[in-house]
Amino acid sequence: MASPSRRITDTGDCGLATRGFLAHLGPHARETLLGAGRPLRFSAHETLLREGEQSQHVLLIVSGRVKIVATAPNGYEAVLAIRGPGDLIGELACIDNMPRSATVAALGPVHTRIMPRVIFDDFLTDHPVAAKVLVRMVAWKLRCANRRRLEFSAYPVRLRLALVLLELEEWYGRSGHAGRDLDLALSQTDLAGLVGASIDSVSKAIRALSQARVIATGRRRVTILRLDELREIAAPIAARCR
Repeated sequence: MASPSRRITDTGDCGLATRGFLAHLGPHARETLLGAGRPLRFSAHETLLREGEQSQHVLLIVSGRVKIVATAPNGYEAVLAIRGPGDLIGELACIDNMPRSATVAALGPVHTRIMPRVIFDDFLTDHPVAAKVLVRMVAWKLRCANRRRLEFSAYPVRLRLALVLLELEEWYGRSGHAGRDLDLALSQTDLAGLVGASIDSVSKAIRALSQARVIATGRRRVTILRLDELREIAAPIAARCR
């Protein structure tokens, strides 16, 4: 489902294909933000931010992808989102001075720019349009969260899985030999968190789609074999949540 951050642009000299927050900035603001703070790299599975910690820096993802995870009191982990190049993470704590609301972990090698709150605040003051973009992005994330609550309560796992796979394909799909490969190293546990269901339920839905030759799976790998059929499966929930 398209979002306000769907537009992808090129940053020119740095060669970074951007999306998210960075994609909506003008050339000068984009260049300024890419030069702010200092570079910070993370290895696969390393934690960038930890739920509950009191810190107030912002990270801009330059390359690589991360998953955002929140943990319920009973230990259940929900994958709230996947973020990639051009996305900001950690901005909420800079806005409301509250502890981190989720854990952010690297899905592979990740290159970021880390900015203390004062530097990010100065950037927003100097670039008012960027501040407006930030407000729109926060509003979009709230809308997504509201939509997810509806999906989790009203639709079966098979439909929710189909929709999640379509959304991942929109952002991270690339042409492969057999279909559209998802350029993400996601486990079934990660997919279960994104779908908002138990691992067993999601595993059954994955097996059903695999047996129907709609998708093919491997170790942390998903290929969509029949994209049109996956869209048909997700059509009821996609139409309702537009």
